[in-house]
Amino acid sequence: MDGVAGLNQVAVHPGKTFVYEFEAKRPGTFMYHPHADEMTQMAMGMMGFWVTHPKNEHPWISAVDRDYCILLNAFDIVPGSETPNIMTMLDFNLWAWNSRIFPGIAPLVARKNDRVRVRVGNLTMTNHPIHVHGIEFEVTGTDGGPTRPESRWKEVTTDIAVGQMRQIEFLAEEEGDWAMHCHKSHHSMNAMGHDVPTMIGVDHRGITEKIRKLVPDYMVMGERGMADMTEMTMPLPDNTLPMMTGDGPYGSVEMGGMFSMLKVRADLAPDDYSDPGWYKHPEGHQAYEYNGDLPELSRQLTPGNSLMAPKSQLASAHFKAVKPTRHKG
Repeated sequence: MDGVAGLNQVAVHPGKTFVYEFEAKRPGTFMYHPHADEMTQMAMGMMGFWVTHPKNEHPWISAVDRDYCILLNAFDIVPGSETPNIMTMLDFNLWAWNSRIFPGIAPLVARKNDRVRVRVGNLTMTNHPIHVHGIEFEVTGTDGGPTRPESRWKEVTTDIAVGQMRQIEFLAEEEGDWAMHCHKSHHSMNAMGHDVPTMIGVDHRGITEKIRKLVPDYMVMGERGMADMTEMTMPLPDNTLPMMTGDGPYGSVEMGGMFSMLKVRADLAPDDYSDPGWYKHPEGHQAYEYNGDLPELSRQLTPGNSLMAPKSQLASAHFKAVKPTRHKG
């Protein structure tokens, strides 16, 4: 029995209760969702995880100190509205982990040298390349269960297709606050208008003043890029999330949607999952502003002409900056 309305059973109607009994035959991470009025019910977020742990020690499953579950889902919610658009096929504007959206997503917390397992399932309408900074991981499980140890290799990103699950594991060896996110750029933003034209480089000062006589609070969207959205303080319609928000210790994080952080600390208790706050970098462990003279290469190959410079110019500029070493063969 598989719970498909019309195929395996009568649909569960409002007010009715059905009982499902089955044997958990193999360990792994699985997802459940309705197959009745699927577009509507899944578009409204009706889905969840099922995790089966091995009863006895399993040769392909390691003991871990931390075990996280992330279920990917997406919504199309018009700014100011409360009901998702259930007819959307691809153009979603809210990308969520466990139906939460950054900065409303809690960080993943680990003690230094903990072995961490993260189970990620995808029930959206597109694939998601999940990327973790600061560590290399191995894919230790799929929808088919645990993977054989000899089939694994180090990764920093794993692509999770529609309906798939990937289980990753790593050692939290480096202290710090490490970004974790979907590597599709628009999936780490919140409510977006995809039909807004690109205004980068457009001198709109004259027309903006004329428009403001009719619309006093008018502002141009994205005149210097999408990061402008983090600085705009204009009011949004009720029940609308800002596009990119969430503040870090040095200003706006400029992220939203499918984004969180892996926070690794040496002084955490074994079972402490609380947010430890922001990481304090040791002296000399951060990028810093450079105020000296720029190298010759940077002055010759500016963003405006680097791709159009003659080959001879590119070659000469390169050899001024780096002395090549000839190798036999």
